[in-house]
Amino acid sequence: MLLLLGCAYGLCTILHLFSESFYNESLIFLLALMLVARWTEGYLYDIVGSILAVVSVNFAFTYPYYSLNFSLTGYPLVFIIMLSISLMMSTLTSQAKQRDKMREQVIREQMYSNLLRSVSHDIRTPLTSIVGSVSAVLDNSDKLSEAQRTELLTDIKDEAQWLIRVVENILSITRIGGEPSKISKTPELAEEIISSAVGKLQKLHPDEDIRIQLPDSVFFIEMDPILIEQVIFNLLENAVLHAEGHTWISISMKQREGDVLFTVSDDGCGISDKPKKLVFGAEQAREADIKRNMGIGLSVCRSIITAHGGTLESEDLPEGGASFSFTLPL
Repeated sequence: MLLLLGCAYGLCTILHLFSESFYNESLIFLLALMLVARWTEGYLYDIVGSILAVVSVNFAFTYPYYSLNFSLTGYPLVFIIMLSISLMMSTLTSQAKQRDKMREQVIREQMYSNLLRSVSHDIRTPLTSIVGSVSAVLDNSDKLSEAQRTELLTDIKDEAQWLIRVVENILSITRIGGEPSKISKTPELAEEIISSAVGKLQKLHPDEDIRIQLPDSVFFIEMDPILIEQVIFNLLENAVLHAEGHTWISISMKQREGDVLFTVSDDGCGISDKPKKLVFGAEQAREADIKRNMGIGLSVCRSIITAHGGTLESEDLPEGGASFSFTLPL
């Protein structure tokens, strides 16, 4: 508040050398008060700033200069109007801030509610499968062939790995807490993050043909490396699990004006036949079960990228398949 009023005072002092009308100074102080209302919380700074602005114009820029005089014709009315306008701007700005906070709170609560519904269903399904397989092995150990026992144990392993990935997504959401200010960003080499995510995927799906296309330039980007690696992994695994008929998956990176574009694409069945709410966050547990992980995984990706100040989009490719692209600001 003091900095803004000081800047206004300095500018008015310069203008006063060329014109002795206090109306210009009043308008400049009104602009300063508008910025005070925008960048401070509550009414205290706005009220104090309004009083200081009125006194400053009266003291330094109204004849007789450098003395207070409220008896000039029309002067009290002018400054009562000035004070009223500044207080009205403060009230309107505070109300707008409150509405924005309420809107953000509603969006955050909706995100957590949708996440909870999806996660509760995604966790219950593999746990039921694990319990069933373990019971079958324990209750029928003498009747099962080696091949049947191996199949059941493989199912248990797959479902357990699935639970681990669900938990990783939950931890990603709790890491950002729905607020960009809670993300701890550091300059990271983007190529290393991509390499780590691809390596993690190939351990789980060694037969996949993953094609990496990187530019010659090296990019250090402000990011939370754990969260961005989770985004890339989720998008790659989404293609593995849901791009029916695909033969390859590619991930590329290129610089655009002001940001870097990451794209994961495939030559599979595309996404045009899937509802958008299913692709970017299932709203009902039943829908999440239709394409397991599509809902929660991509919902987590969108939350992470939004918290980083980027965007996440999807589209069908003209030659077949689909692509998911996200940006990170440079």
